[in-house]
Amino acid sequence: MAGKGAVRRRAATGTIAGFVLRIARESARSTQAGMAEAVEVDLATWQGWETGRRPLANVKASALLHMRRRLLAMGADPHVLRLLDPAMDADLVISATVYPENTAPHPLADWVHTRETADMIVWALNGTVPPVLARHSTPGRRGPVAKAPLLPAPDRRLFFTQLRQTAESAVRAGEAGLLLHRQALYLCSYDRTPEATSWMAHALHTRRDLITVRGWTPHWATARSTAVALARLGDPQPLLDFIDRSLADEDAAETANLNYWAYWFGSIQEPQRNDGFMRQRQSNWEPVRLLRALTVGLQQAPAYQDLYIHSLWALLTTHRWLPLADPGLTDTLDAHTSGLLDRTAISPRSRRELGSVHYVLRENRA
Repeated sequence: MAGKGAVRRRAATGTIAGFVLRIARESARSTQAGMAEAVEVDLATWQGWETGRRPLANVKASALLHMRRRLLAMGADPHVLRLLDPAMDADLVISATVYPENTAPHPLADWVHTRETADMIVWALNGTVPPVLARHSTPGRRGPVAKAPLLPAPDRRLFFTQLRQTAESAVRAGEAGLLLHRQALYLCSYDRTPEATSWMAHALHTRRDLITVRGWTPHWATARSTAVALARLGDPQPLLDFIDRSLADEDAAETANLNYWAYWFGSIQEPQRNDGFMRQRQSNWEPVRLLRALTVGLQQAPAYQDLYIHSLWALLTTHRWLPLADPGLTDTLDAHTSGLLDRTAISPRSRRELGSVHYVLRENRA
């Protein structure tokens, strides 16, 4: 039994990064044997990295750097190579949740995770392919081959059970548990079993009072995540309330919202240890990159369209020159906003703000 447990633990700690490594190798049109020779390791070692039996996180930094550079030199997709870090972070989060160590803090309490890390975790939980990898075709292979680094069903159930317990214990920790609670609760919302959905709805509604607080507070990010999670579960009103009461017309909150998006989408590349960075007014992020990400999000995530619309309005109000920076993107957003304005299923605030966005886009095209 101990041996089986050890195998399951190794799989949990290296599966996602190993899967990304496999895709990177395939993007270079190389075989396992060819890559093993290129990085000067035996075939069994390379195969262990790809399967997760030998976690990449345990590889020496110099050897990992050499591996990345050899993959790049051999033609691997740099966008895939970039995902090795969030994949290793995702493996760490899953391992620490499924196999917790009492003396070690949970990694969700150590830093603010990004969309790329969250996408990697969700990939292992329900098979949803991260957007960056969705365009990569899988070469034909002999025999059955996994299409995603899915955790075994028992590990998935254990992950969500442990994560719910982690979220509850973080609440009892008070201010010290804010980040852990927020991020654990966000990941819990991906468990769609009836029992989990009931628990999630109760947990979120117990925090609903945070949504009514105006402007920035230490709980602002938690309120935002709570409102977004409730919208994902089919209850849009808390998100509308959050925009009206805790975001709109509050300068500090508007700054925090754009900073949060910029970090989530990778425009802020420095890792952040807590949510305090959201209050910084001079954050160094690229507005065009954020406009592009919000435009895509508005099209792909209808459950959050009110938040996307408000965020686009705030971004274009602050940077009215943005439509000139990328005419193709402007045309795409203009066409989509026109379609949304023809519908009735958006809130009065969203309709006003979307009209302003539409005006700014047309103004700069004139």
